[in-house]
Amino acid sequence: MRTPLLAQPPFRAYLPFVIQPASRPADLRTGRATYYDATGDGNCMFGPSPQDLMVAAISHEDYGNPDPVAGPAAIYCGAYVEVTGELGSVIVRIVDKCPDAICTSGHLDLSREAFARIAPLEKGLVPITWRVVSPELDRPIAYHIKPGSNQWWTAIQVRHHRNPIVSLAYRDAQGQWQSLLRQDYNYFVGFNMGPGPYMLRVTDRYGHTLEDSGVPLIEDRETSGRAQFPRVP
Repeated sequence: MRTPLLAQPPFRAYLPFVIQPASRPADLRTGRATYYDATGDGNCMFGPSPQDLMVAAISHEDYGNPDPVAGPAAIYCGAYVEVTGELGSVIVRIVDKCPDAICTSGHLDLSREAFARIAPLEKGLVPITWRVVSPELDRPIAYHIKPGSNQWWTAIQVRHHRNPIVSLAYRDAQGQWQSLLRQDYNYFVGFNMGPGPYMLRVTDRYGHTLEDSGVPLIEDRETSGRAQFPRVP
């Protein structure tokens, strides 16, 4: 989690915002944008992406909360959003969380490179509209096993997904699907899952599901799935 370079808006009390399953992309939202020196890494824990700096941090309010009453955490991690400003539009991937005292609901903190596509850098803080989109991707989803995982505590992250993810489940020894709990750091955690390999089922916010088998329990390993979620108009 990091701080924008410019123009810090006033504090506003936290109000959780949760993506709900839908049959179409999210409605257009309004907000403001700043920029920072992004690396592609951040609270979502995808790691640096120097080859792709069309990224952004989303406000703490929109990011989500791990409290089961307030709503799930990291709900925008990996989502693609189209941001429009005075110079045009840019599609960015959400990789980080902006502090609640700086970025209120609707605020996006863009990479310097992305901000320059929608407004002059010298403005620093500008009004925007934005919406979740379902872009072209030329690869399947993937699963990353967090270092420190084992058969008793297993953390799995979904990567390279076209649409926002709402759930991840694994199939247990009795053939039943068991949901994993998404953490603030964007890994889904399960207990006593066994030594693997695992059969996993991922669901996006539009209700599409993908299932993959044979995902090995190897720390810091990324395993490709077999398919990608369909585009949503």
